[in-house]
Amino acid sequence: MVRDLIEETIWSLTGNKVRSGLTILGIVIGIASVITMVAIGQGAQNSINNSIQAIGSNLIIVMPGAQRGSAVSTGRGSAQTLTLADADAIQSQVPNIKGVAPEDSKRYQIIAKGTNTNTEVIGTVPAYASVRNVTMDAGTFITDQQVNNSSRVAVLGPSARDDLFGTGADAIGQTVRIKGVDFTVIGIAASKGGSGFNNPDDSIYVPLTTEQHYLSGDTYVTTISVAAQDQNSMAAVQQSVTDLLLQRHKISDPTQADFSIMNQSDIIATASSITGTFTMLLSSIAGISLLVGGIGIMNMMLTTVTERTREIGLRKAVGIRKIYINLQFLAEAVLLTFIGGAIGVLLGWGASIIVSHFINLTAQVSMSAVLLAFGVSAGVGIIFGFYPARRAAALSPIEALRYE
Repeated sequence: MVRDLIEETIWSLTGNKVRSGLTILGIVIGIASVITMVAIGQGAQNSINNSIQAIGSNLIIVMPGAQRGSAVSTGRGSAQTLTLADADAIQSQVPNIKGVAPEDSKRYQIIAKGTNTNTEVIGTVPAYASVRNVTMDAGTFITDQQVNNSSRVAVLGPSARDDLFGTGADAIGQTVRIKGVDFTVIGIAASKGGSGFNNPDDSIYVPLTTEQHYLSGDTYVTTISVAAQDQNSMAAVQQSVTDLLLQRHKISDPTQADFSIMNQSDIIATASSITGTFTMLLSSIAGISLLVGGIGIMNMMLTTVTERTREIGLRKAVGIRKIYINLQFLAEAVLLTFIGGAIGVLLGWGASIIVSHFINLTAQVSMSAVLLAFGVSAGVGIIFGFYPARRAAALSPIEALRYE
């Protein structure tokens, strides 16, 4: 029975190749769209998570000004409520921390050898390298002695180096001018990968005291980065930092705090939630084409039932059971969706690779997405093939044989 069912299913579908092909095409487009959208969404989520992880490990960021909006806001506050003394107090009084790195960051026009670029200058301390995962590609990072002496030295991010001196140029020992002040390049940071307005590869690092004395004239800091010892101690460290700063700033009501704190884990969780929702939205839109493809299968199977009415009547007249006829038409619908699902997975996989080259994003096709695609295609075949199959099985043999 099984062998006959398979043979008759193949014979029926190959009897009208164009109609079967067009029906399969609807499923192919639907499955390929879902696979591609899910792959792009997962790739975007991983890219965002990697970018957040690249800014530091177990990181807690303290910024001036009251907390506004969600935890994913990365804009530095314009309020002048955090000082170097606050950073020193955190370093000496808060337990379970690996390092504290205050910074004063602003954008300036940078000039070197007839070229110029506008980028972010970060005035900071040596601990910044370990707290924010900055590694060196060449030269050295800022030292304590350079901070104490307000030395006019700079460490360039790779993108800033390329803009000022050319791609891959040896910039160690060269001079860059920031706000009319000459700085000697002492190091080139290794690339972290990134893009946008706050790209870490497009930053320039100088001693904090130098930045405050020669460039900004500030006595406050724009950010204090705190690295906890491990993931488990982040919540306790964040609470300790909050309590300490409230005490130092003489604020009794935490809701009136003149600073805000972001936890790296919270940022990742919020970003993952946003990208997950976005992926679901895209997948749902792509899934509409699957619904259209399912309707196409139902339409084809109903047409097939009408065309093969006499055949069905003859089968029932010679004793073929109702369940066999039901299975025959249901098998045809499921086979159509399985073929479309297989082609759609391959097409979606290829489309994900192609899209990755154009949008500079590594789309990731997961096995769960592939299994989901096959499950959905099988479900579409069963759901939209059930009614035509039932209708064929319910035909009266006498009426079917009289059908013209």
